Amino acid sequence: MAIETVRIDEQGREQLIRLKRHTGIETWNILCRWALCTSLAEPTRPPMRLFKGEAAVEIAWRVFGGVHHELYLALIKQRCLQDNLGIDDATVQEQFRLHLHRGLGYLAADRAVRSISGLARKLPRTVDASAA
Repeated sequence: MAIETVRIDEQGREQLIRLKRHTGIETWNILCRWALCTSLAEPTRPPMRLFKGEAAVEIAWRVFGGVHHELYLALIKQRCLQDNLGIDDATVQEQFRLHLHRGLGYLAADRAVRSISGLARKLPRTVDASAA
């Protein structure tokens, strides 16, 4: 298995606390899923970053992903391939952590995300096929 434990640094923990306060979403794993998807939606690679010290938060991978943990892993691997990276366990783990932290930073800094509805507005609009 490529990822067993989700490790979040102190800065990410502070961002999660802020997001929880603003959105009212109680569980960090749900906020982390939003953060991951926010980063994966960006066309650029997340910048390399050195994580220092111990993780401030640890979440089991299956808790992070819930019933869709395999889908999240597939999304990360697909993004690695898209970015011309390998899909070995170390690369997948590193890219996951980079995407997660970048997404947390984006969400925490976004002034529009001051409520759960603000978070929901970040979803891309879809075209209703019946309206066409």
